Amino acid sequence: MKVFRRFITTSVVVMILTAAVHAADQRVQDLYKSKCQGCHGADGKATAIGKKLGAKDFQDPDVAKLTEADLAKVTEEGKNKMPAYKGKLTEDQIKALAKYIKEME
Repeated sequence: MKVFRRFITTSVVVMILTAAVHAADQRVQDLYKSKCQGCHGADGKATAIGKKLGAKDFQDPDVAKLTEADLAKVTEEGKNKMPAYKGKLTEDQIKALAKYIKEME
């Protein structure tokens, strides 16, 4: 009986953690959609508007070599025609976006 209770408890904890991770993933995807996708595209390839503004594909070697910290800095401060998001997004949101972008490469 103890083994069964332990199994149930462990299963519930795993399900809660999995749900939390999924919710966090969904939030960063929604954030990317609302703040980045218009210029950087759903898959990290610059849209027509993005290209006119000088956005590069995330797979571009110049972008791919950037670290998460580099991407976070660009997101915070802006670059060229990209607006700065410092004060508009939290530090955690900016870090999550940087990680998400690295995963798109």
